[in-house]
Amino acid sequence: MEIAHSLDELAGSTAAEILPRAEAAAEAFRTFFTIVARLRASDGCPWDLAQTPATIRGNIIEEAYELAEAITEQDSAHMMEETGDLFLLATMVGYMNQQAGLYSVADSLREASGKLVRRHPHVFGDVSLDNPDQVVEQWNAIKEKVEGRRRKDSVLDEVHRHLPPLEKAYKLQKKAAKVGFDWKRPEDIWPKVEEEIKEIRQVCGEHQSDAVHATGQQDRLLDEFGDLLFAVINAARLYGVDPSVALHHANEKFAGRFRHVEHRMREAGLPLSSDQMETMDRYWNEAKALEDRQ
Repeated sequence: MEIAHSLDELAGSTAAEILPRAEAAAEAFRTFFTIVARLRASDGCPWDLAQTPATIRGNIIEEAYELAEAITEQDSAHMMEETGDLFLLATMVGYMNQQAGLYSVADSLREASGKLVRRHPHVFGDVSLDNPDQVVEQWNAIKEKVEGRRRKDSVLDEVHRHLPPLEKAYKLQKKAAKVGFDWKRPEDIWPKVEEEIKEIRQVCGEHQSDAVHATGQQDRLLDEFGDLLFAVINAARLYGVDPSVALHHANEKFAGRFRHVEHRMREAGLPLSSDQMETMDRYWNEAKALEDRQ
């Protein structure tokens, strides 16, 4: 979509400050785009040539988590690196589709620019808004009334159905909470979590006593584990923690400690096996102690 405004009009009263930075960013992207195109040329990199949007889909999710972790850690150098990695993957997807004749990277950027201008009339037009909630309300109204997007039948329809389950649970809860369907106080969630733990322990006990794992019993386990996970995600949300970021952090912590165990077991000439659990547990605690001293 073409932008009717000139760059000076878009930059507004801060043009002298914004436009030089825009020029620097444009030149950097020009170099970046040229490198991506060269990698995808017929005599470019075999790995890059073998990729499709589908094959790098997992990389996009992984790099998004890496950037989220860097933001959580407030590590600016890491944020800069991971931002670049996400730019790379987005540009790669755009350029692959450009090569396929579906749309160009320029088309994608123009469309995004047009959407930003259209959905911010309080910045690029004569609308006056006072707070972020009004901006969100206006954004949704423009999507429906100006762009002709279908009105959602439920507030939950705004949550993309193909999100990974953990992120989807978190967003569903946030949407419901926004219209008042929420716990009054964060601490009110804990009896629910304890209730779910009690129920799942009961089902697990029945499951162990059943010699034949009937389909119905497996369905109950599936149901109760899901309820427990949903309640824990809800608890994280109520205490201001993004559960996907928390789980990513826990994964990294586990991996770091286990690698320490592997290293120490190799040093001791011992195999990794359940027979060596006592030794492995000692090295695990050693890894935890090393973390505490850092």
